[in-house]
Amino acid sequence: MSLVLTVDLARVALTRFAVPATGTPGAWTSEERPIGFPATQLVPSWTARTPPGSWVEVELRARTAGGGLTKWYVMGRWSEHGTPRTSVAGQGDEDGDVAVDTLVARRPLVAFQVRVTLHGAASGTVSGTASGAEVGSLCVMASAVPHRPPAPSPPGTAGAVELEVPRHSQHEHAGHYPQYDGGGANWCGPASVAMVLGFWGRGPDAAELEWVGPGDPCPAVDHAARGTFDSSYQGTGNWPFNVAYAGTYGLSGFVTRLRSAAELEAFVRAGIPVITSQSFRVHELPGAGYSTTGSIMVVTGFTAEGDVVVNDPAAPCDAQVRRVHPRAAFENVWLRGSGSGGIAYVLHPPEVPLPPSDGNW
Repeated sequence: MSLVLTVDLARVALTRFAVPATGTPGAWTSEERPIGFPATQLVPSWTARTPPGSWVEVELRARTAGGGLTKWYVMGRWSEHGTPRTSVAGQGDEDGDVAVDTLVARRPLVAFQVRVTLHGAASGTVSGTASGAEVGSLCVMASAVPHRPPAPSPPGTAGAVELEVPRHSQHEHAGHYPQYDGGGANWCGPASVAMVLGFWGRGPDAAELEWVGPGDPCPAVDHAARGTFDSSYQGTGNWPFNVAYAGTYGLSGFVTRLRSAAELEAFVRAGIPVITSQSFRVHELPGAGYSTTGSIMVVTGFTAEGDVVVNDPAAPCDAQVRRVHPRAAFENVWLRGSGSGGIAYVLHPPEVPLPPSDGNW
């Protein structure tokens, strides 16, 4: 696995684990995997099917640069039915802490292990049985992000490209089901996942949407909010939970960090929209019209000049969801270490190939 070591770019390595076809009932632990550089954060992501009464727990532990092993940190307890679906607060110690979905190191990390435990009366092996939980995919992203963003990447030369991704505004759902993250006004994550599921022709069927009230502009957004809600965090923005939700509809997915708009463009030209997370003040991102401490968008295209086309669910209505942002401004607010450091999650059908990578996907 090759790694970008330029000081202006994030160091990122995504490791995929081949979950065995058979194994110790209820649990599977990976071998220790070297990272290749001193990492400051680890983020797991997974897809799983969990029949009623079953759920999965994902844990990480790491080896510090000093040679010691950390304890096991719980990175999430997940059931597609919501019992449980929670991050675990209060795990901090001298080695690190879990910030909802991210293991934040207090000492540099050089290797890690991941452990998956199945729970529930019907749980069989980690690969699943006819009646038990089944883990479909498992990834861990290790990264070290510089505080300042890199210099803007040059636009490509292949011309404009834009994917026909459905457009859903979170604000069309204002006041809906406030028990899930305060209601639709906060649902940038669920709205983005619903857009990508719709692009791939996936998502809940009519029977799964019967609980949504009549007259709803897009019941799939409400369903995604319920399906991604983290009962500890009390929000719908847990990145691995959004990936896992999409996985229940047959998509593969993972959380990683990308390092430029050029990497985003490679996905879009491969036919794959990408969900990104960024924070900004209104003057920092022309075309947005608002400030945010954290917002999720779907990157859907690039103009001929290289500017970034997004579906922004924070728009006031569906008709205004499509936005175009200057390339350099978008890269700045997305890649800087004081923001998300280039966090993205990629959702795609297993048969759709990803563009070539040097290690971060």
